[in-house]
Amino acid sequence: MGGWLGPEEWQAVALSLRVAFWATLLSLPFGILAAHALARWTFPGKQVLNGLIHLPLVLPPVVTGYLLLLAFGTRGALGGFLADLGIVFAFRWTGAALAAAVMAFPLMVRAIRLSIEAVDPRLEQASATLGASPVWVFLTVTLPMALPGIVAGAILAFAKAMGEFGATITFVSNIPGETRTIPSAIYAFLQVPGGEASATKLVIVSVVVAMGALLLSEIIGRRVAERVGGR
Repeated sequence: MGGWLGPEEWQAVALSLRVAFWATLLSLPFGILAAHALARWTFPGKQVLNGLIHLPLVLPPVVTGYLLLLAFGTRGALGGFLADLGIVFAFRWTGAALAAAVMAFPLMVRAIRLSIEAVDPRLEQASATLGASPVWVFLTVTLPMALPGIVAGAILAFAKAMGEFGATITFVSNIPGETRTIPSAIYAFLQVPGGEASATKLVIVSVVVAMGALLLSEIIGRRVAERVGGR
């Protein structure tokens, strides 16, 4: 791929992989916790939490990016505080990872939640009656049996993070080598004469990654489900 893609194109692919990896890895624990809360807990404001988690799916991505800029920009409430600690998101690749994580989070949570809801509550109750704490029940019963959904959710979130554009370009702009991911690079190439060839190559990469993620999610999910069922 390194010979087929030029330096700018390869730089965008490498940055997208980096952004998607960290976006998925760092949001996964929160995705599991949110999915478990929605699937198993009863508490005031549960529907509000569910709405907030899925809000990025229905909001225009530009709006999500602008809200991130207001919150995590250097002049924002959280952004200013974090900047004093040396943590800056706006116009950095870390901000691209944050935007990608926010946009991919609903897909991750939904897949994991459906998997947790499919776990028979009687198995969890049986473990609890033997003296296991709620945390231990979750770690030894719920989590292993929900593993197919967790794997599928992580892979889908990774693919979504790879393709995120609207929120990313609004929050961190389109800086070559810093925030120019595959979608931003495609947009940039299409704005200049003769850039169609480079844009087409990156479109092909995007399609391959997206299809590969969907197929991998299905294959891994089935294999993990078979192993869990075999136990």
